[in-house]
Amino acid sequence: MKLTDLEQLRFSYTAVGSTRYDETPSGYHRMEHRALIGQGDQVFRRAGEALMSWKMHSAAGVRIKATDSPAVIGTNSLGRLGAGPIGVPVPCRVVWTVDEPDRIGFAYGTLPGHPETGEESFVVSREGDDIYFALRAYSRPATWYTRLSGPLGRAAQKLFAHRYAKALQRLAN
Repeated sequence: MKLTDLEQLRFSYTAVGSTRYDETPSGYHRMEHRALIGQGDQVFRRAGEALMSWKMHSAAGVRIKATDSPAVIGTNSLGRLGAGPIGVPVPCRVVWTVDEPDRIGFAYGTLPGHPETGEESFVVSREGDDIYFALRAYSRPATWYTRLSGPLGRAAQKLFAHRYAKALQRLAN
């Protein structure tokens, strides 16, 4: 699978944009992770830049290519999990973005070929002097191997949520 192959694909789920409204579609597993990543305007600015330019994903160990940087609605991304040629493709498309004085981020939805089906949002926010990273996702298995993995798949999602937060903390401080 190549990044250019994603242009013709449609989302692999129907509730596109639900993470923006804090809604979890029926039949999907919900996951949330929130972490304090630092304090101050510089941390907010650096974290927002690292998030929107895909640096957070790379720093967390996801090999990723995207059609746009910074991320905008419609950006296609192709991540790869695992080592070398046996890695698993992770195709997604950005479904919404936010760029406000105290919030910046985006969400992407899965495309066919992704091991899960659903949506994941990544938002950096400022509350007073504190800067937080929040990840919200809803998903369900899309392949035989993710269905077979059961609770291990959920554990992997939680592991990556923590890795994203730690990577953003390192990049912003």
